Formats: sequence, structure tokens, C-alpha cells
Amino acid sequence: MPKLKRERLKVLVRGAVQGVGFRPFVHRLATELLLDGWVLNSSQGVFIEVEGAPAVLRSFLLRLEKERPSRAVIQSLEPSFLDPVGHKRFEIRESDEGGEKTALILPDIATCADCLHELFDSTDRRFRYPFTNCTNCGPRFSIIEALPYDRAHTSMKKFPMCAECDREYRDPFDRRFHAQPNACPRCGPQVELWSDAGKILARGDGALEEAAGAVRSGRILALKGLGGFQLIVDATNEGAVRRLRERKHREEKPFAVMVSSLAAAQELCRISEMEERLLTSAESPIVLLQRKKEGQLALSIAPRNPNLGVLLPNTPLHHLLLHSLGVPVVATSGNLCNEPICIDEREALERLRGIADLFLVHNRPIVRHMDDSIVRVMAGRELLLRGARGYAPLPIEWQSEVGRQKSKTVLALGAHLKNTVALASGRNVFISQHLGDLENAQSYAAFLGSTADLPRLYDATPKLVACDLHPDYLSTKYAAELSAPVRTVQHHWAHVAACMAENELTPPLLGVAWDGTGFGDDGTVWGGEFLSVDAKGFTRTGHLRQFRLPGGDAAVKEPRRSKLGVLYEIFGGDELWQREDLLQDFTKSELTLLRQTLDKKINAPLTSSAGRLFDATASLLGIGSRASFEGQAAMELEFAVQSGVDESYSFVVREGSPLVVDWQPTILQIIEDLRSDQTRALVGAKFHNALAEMIVTVARRIEQQKVVLSGGCFQNRYLTERTIERLSEEGFRPYWHQRVPPNDGGISLGQVVAATMQE
Repeated sequence: MPKLKRERLKVLVRGAVQGVGFRPFVHRLATELLLDGWVLNSSQGVFIEVEGAPAVLRSFLLRLEKERPSRAVIQSLEPSFLDPVGHKRFEIRESDEGGEKTALILPDIATCADCLHELFDSTDRRFRYPFTNCTNCGPRFSIIEALPYDRAHTSMKKFPMCAECDREYRDPFDRRFHAQPNACPRCGPQVELWSDAGKILARGDGALEEAAGAVRSGRILALKGLGGFQLIVDATNEGAVRRLRERKHREEKPFAVMVSSLAAAQELCRISEMEERLLTSAESPIVLLQRKKEGQLALSIAPRNPNLGVLLPNTPLHHLLLHSLGVPVVATSGNLCNEPICIDEREALERLRGIADLFLVHNRPIVRHMDDSIVRVMAGRELLLRGARGYAPLPIEWQSEVGRQKSKTVLALGAHLKNTVALASGRNVFISQHLGDLENAQSYAAFLGSTADLPRLYDATPKLVACDLHPDYLSTKYAAELSAPVRTVQHHWAHVAACMAENELTPPLLGVAWDGTGFGDDGTVWGGEFLSVDAKGFTRTGHLRQFRLPGGDAAVKEPRRSKLGVLYEIFGGDELWQREDLLQDFTKSELTLLRQTLDKKINAPLTSSAGRLFDATASLLGIGSRASFEGQAAMELEFAVQSGVDESYSFVVREGSPLVVDWQPTILQIIEDLRSDQTRALVGAKFHNALAEMIVTVARRIEQQKVVLSGGCFQNRYLTERTIERLSEEGFRPYWHQRVPPNDGGISLGQVVAATMQE
């Protein structure tokens, strides 16, 4: 793959980075690395733009945090890799004090080194205090009730500061100067350990020690964390992990593991420099890492998965618990499957009774629920898969010239799955935390809360509402209840628009949107789309060949149904039913019913879905006839891929408007390879390679140099990196997500962009 000669790295650094020599430090570092660009102070933090070779830019990013001035504290560091604009030298620019004054709410920030030191210093007055924080760390978005951000507008208002905390708060030379959550054991929140009936078993440090003892003995602990409850068990105890799965009704979906330190994470996983930066960053997300074969973790934490989601303690409470335990723990959301996490201890007693044995609670109210964020490194960059604690509600600044003059306040309601909502105010688009799937009353209530929350916090009245095109989505139905005009946005166009905005791109370009499901303009189920984008919007210039999904939504949980639909499309009715070798995972009675469904086209919608094509292929390979969570079969197909394979299956692109990418030759060759006992790993690699070649072939036909990759299928690391590599080799400029999820968590941003372009 030829290396790009030059890229632009844009970084916004927030925190204690002004008045500490940060700009001169950046200037020295950029000059040493022969990078061009600029640095300036703004009301939001320090802005940096540097241009140079991609490898040098990555080195700059890593050194920026590691070698920062001793008095500087980085609360968040937001990098984006973009096209170069031709900077010729590096300069320190004048501070940017003009423009609209917009209050930005910081996300919750992981415990800083100074507070951590105090936490374990027996001579410090905050020794082992679970709510230690300062200006540089602690709760933010999870406790804010209104702006401006001061103590009276947070859930800390019920805790009057003692004289010593008040002195710190008012001293401009103290690092707790105007730290709104400032507290100590004398005046701040306290912890208690409750039974599953709500009886107080212990208080203070005793509660922590008893909770640790319970986890060590194999019991399940519900812990009230920063943004909601987590369920905690000993990650080395197979019986405890299995019990958690059974009680939570979570069959095989991987659990995340919290470890006490970076060194402990390195014992479990292989960790690159970029992954290390993410693990130890102020955002402190769950990072998907490659597991080492050795290790003492319970096998049922992440069955058949070569990766492990790992996070470090992000609050003093977590640090204390992990320190007392001395073993890794499973740390998963305190909820039943598909529900939002609990944030109130009384609610938790009711909803988590029967799951948790004990409850470690505190009396600081949580204003809004906040899951752990999830990231992975892909193609040498950070890729956000779920945006919540540490990331929300930091804005995306939409730089596109398209629609810039119409800075209308827009409220976007997102998708049905992995829902987020977004508010556009001026050039900023504020994206909510991950809200989940809108499939039950609790999730819908959380959605309604967030649609009111963002406009209230930013004192903005939406003049336009954007929602999905699907008429039956709860979010779409809710849009009709609002007073502002409504713009419906096609699902895959929203995917492409989100990636376009994040990468600061303007049309024309080719968008590739591949996922599981999205309601199309023609009433069919889209999901393998090629969209040509211009200043007016999009045109569907290509898609994967359609096939029928027997049972409709049931195919999501049964990949064998997608396989049956693909085979029915290839062989037709009569011939297919004679191919018993391909239908062994169905009973005769099931096939009789499904044949009627397909022949009569009843509850068998047409789809072009790439996600369902993944499912069909996985089922052909015997990877999974049924799935216990969304995307499981496709995920396990990715894990099966053999590295170092350049071979690819063939396919046909049929001319027309739109183009149709016909995967029939691919499927027939897979069947032939399986018949000749080719390995699953080889077949998986050739299938993925074929998908990448489909994108390259369509890009050649469309003749757009800029190619945007979005949708849930591009969470697949092999597919994404292979596609980026092949597009680059062929002279195209590929773009993919970084700080906005490629899955439906990014739909709300795309809806803002698309709706504005329609104005």
C-alpha cells in the first residue's frame, strides 16, 4: 500500500493547558518533527493543526500527551486526521477570543494522578475517600442540571462544603479552585453497602471492604458508579461469570474487564502505543484489545473471541475496589439486556433484584445515565464504537460550506438501535451519550429525557427536527408530536453524511453505507448502498443484489434465514429444496413453512443488506445458525479470517441505474470451496477480500476520488483496513470514522447534516 506523503492532524486539547507553557511546547515539538501548521488558545482549550507524513503525525500525537509541560493537565485530547491544506511553516497564532460565546459542557473525566496519589496517601485528609476530585478530573456531564456550570446547578448542591473545602474552592492557586464537585469525607457524599432488600450492612470504608470480600467469594455486586450502576464479579471465577450471564439474560455477548493498572492489562493483552494512550487517557474508555492466549480469566467472559474489552478504573471508588480485590473484574452495565442502566439506588433495588446479591451505593444523585465508551484502534487511528462517558457531550464542529449560512438550530432524533440524539447550534453539533435500543419503556423514557435535555442545557429552541425515514420507528413517531417542522432522512444517507461531516468533506464524493437494516426510498430494506453525493443530497448509484429475508426481522437473530434467502435467490424454489447438504440446520417442518413464506412473498422483504450477506456467509460456514446478540455471526466470521491472503472470490457488477453488485459468483465459489474442504479461515479471507474489491470496482465506475465508508459493517477491522488499503492502491482517497461511531450511534449527526442540506 503506497504511503500518503502528507496529511493534516487537527487536535483540540482541553484542560489545564493555558498559562503553563503549552503553546511553546507544541511549537518546539512540531519544529523538531519538521511539521507545518499552527497552535492557538481559544475559549475551548488549545487548537493545533499540523501537516506532515502520517507516521510523523502519529508520533506527534503520542508525544503531545507523554511530554506535555509538567504543570499541564490534559482533560481530553480530540484528534482527527484530515486532508492537507498546504501549511508552509509552524507558528503560534493570536488567541481566538472572538466569535460566539458558547458554554461547552465537559464530559466526565477519569481520576487524575494528583487525586490518585491523595487517595492512597495515609497522611492526606482524603485518604481512601471514594469521591476525591479536583478541577482536572471527576464528574461533569453526569451531575450537571443546568448552565452555567456551578455547584448550585449540579447534584452536588445538597452537599455544603466544609471550611477547608471552601478555602480550596476559592483559592486561585489551588488545583481545586472552582472545582464544582469538590468534597471531602467531612462534607461530601458517602458510600453504603446494602443487601438485596435494601438493608444497610456497612458504611464508609467498611462498606468498600465488605463489598470486595463479597466479590472475592463469587457474589455479584451492583456498584453505583459515575453514570449509573455496574454489575461486578470476579473475572477469574467461571462460576460467578456464568451466574451473571444467566441472571442478566446475556448468553454470549462479550463482557468488559476492568483491571487495576496498565501493567495488569498488559498481562492479558497485546497493547500498542496508541491503545496504551487510549487506556490511560482522561476519557478512560473500554478499549478492544488482542488477547494473549495465556491468562486466568473465565472462559465465558468473551467466548470464541480473540479480543477483549479492557478498561482501567476511572473513579476513586473503582480504584479502591480494584486495589482491595487484587484481581480483574467483569464490569458490565447494571441492567437487563436492552434496557438503559439504572442510576438511582431505589430503582436499582427493584430492577436488579434477582441479578445482584449486594449493592454498593452512594448518596450523590446521578442526573443522566452514562455507559462506558468503547473504542478500538483501526487503520492506525482511534475509532469510537460507543460514545458515552468521557466523550459525550463534546461537539463535532461541522465545517462544510454546504448549508453553513443557515445555522438553524436542529434537533436530530437518531435511529432505532444504538440511539443517540443530537442538537445543532451554530457550527457545533452536540451528540448525546449512547441511549441504547428503543425497544422497551425504559429505553424510550431515556430517549425522551435526552431530547428535552440537550435543548434545555444549551438554552436552544429547535427550529427543525430531523428523524429517520422509517415510519414505524418510535423516534420517527415522536418527531410528529413536536412543534417544529420535521425532515425525514434516509438511514444510509445519514450514515454517509455523518462520516462526511466528521472528516470535514464537501461534495462531490462516493458514500459506501453498509449495515444490517435501513428503510429505503423504494420501501425495501437497504443495507449495501453506494451513494453519490453532491451539494443537493444523494443519488443511489449502486447497491448489492437483493434477496428475500424469510421471516423479516427474525433473520437478525437467525443467520440461517439470511442464508436461505440468498440460496433461494440463486437456485430458485424447486432446485433449492433438493440441496439438503445446504439446509441441514433446518427441520423439514421449518422448511415447509419457510418455502411458503418465500414463494408467496409473505413476511419476506427484499433486502440489499451487507450485514445480512455476512450472516448468510457465516451460516454457510457453520459459524452460527442462530445469534444471541446483534452482529454475532458477522463478528465471528471476522475472527475466522486467515491473515496474509490476497485471493478473492469473483462477482459481477451489472450495468444500470443503479448499478447492481451481484454476489452470486461469490456464494457459489464459497459452496465449492467448502465442498473441497477448504478451511473456514481461507474462505473467510477470500469473502472479505471480495467485499473490498466490490467497493473498489464501484468506485472505478463512479469515478469519485473521495470515498466515504460508514455503517455498522465498518466496525469490522479486517474489512475496513483491507478496503482502505485497496482504495489507496487504486488512487482513491478513503475516509472513515474516528470520533463518531460508524454504527447507528452516528446517525443523529448525519441527520443534522442531511436535514440542513435540504433547507
